[in-house]
Amino acid sequence: MREGLIYKALSGFYYVESEGESFQCRARGVFRKRGLSPLVGDRVKFQIENTTDGYITELLPRKNELVRPPVANIDQVLVVMSAKEPEFSLNLIDKFLVIVESYDITPCLIVTKKDLLNADEESFIQSKLDYYQSIGYNTYLISNLEDQRVMLDMLVPGINVLSGQSGVGKSSLINAARPQSNLETGIISNALNRGKHTTRHVELIKNKQGYIADTPGFSSLDYAHIDKYMLKNCFPEFVEVEQECKYRECLHVNEPKCAVKMAVGDTILASRYDHYLQMMNEIETRKVRY
Repeated sequence: MREGLIYKALSGFYYVESEGESFQCRARGVFRKRGLSPLVGDRVKFQIENTTDGYITELLPRKNELVRPPVANIDQVLVVMSAKEPEFSLNLIDKFLVIVESYDITPCLIVTKKDLLNADEESFIQSKLDYYQSIGYNTYLISNLEDQRVMLDMLVPGINVLSGQSGVGKSSLINAARPQSNLETGIISNALNRGKHTTRHVELIKNKQGYIADTPGFSSLDYAHIDKYMLKNCFPEFVEVEQECKYRECLHVNEPKCAVKMAVGDTILASRYDHYLQMMNEIETRKVRY
């Protein structure tokens, strides 16, 4: 019996790295019976059948997991947005950050395509990133020429996951940091204002710091697992001041003497609070899933 790391899942096979070797494995039927599914990033025990193949027999405990993209044991999520093509969106940024926060994973915010901006546009975006930096997120505004240096600076030891809309440059970032990965890059669809889906499976790419996961691009964001009490805890600047709210379980919506509402426009960015209210409304009006 050996232990290893699933670095790729494709067509029912799991590719496991163990002591510098790679094995193509299938999962035992017992996982399906238990409603379990191995994920990229899982540490596993597996049984070797021959020199290249084996069977996964046990999933070792996970510290976290994402549903979309399906990756386990994540150390950092790099939320990648673009300055243009597709257009910069604070709303999307906040939704991505909330989802990452809800899994108790450290996010990092990267905005690509700085080279497409004029001076006023760059100043506007940088001012917003300065705010996110002030509430505890590492932020980067980069152009294609800066990709390689910055990409290496932002990685942490362990598993780094890139998430964001299609077409924002996730695969290009990986190509810049590790050219031998040679990932396909796509062309922006102007009609849809989003990129074509060029990444078709999740795969961990090894580097000196650990691993980078390139993940299928997506534009729909699912936070069905987040309730209204969890949501407020996914905004770190709200958590910072909410002890001053009059009510202990204040949701920062209609309650009187709410410290969060009083801080909006001062220490809390107004767009952040607006997006919080939008998400709260979606949570309170969504239909129960059975």
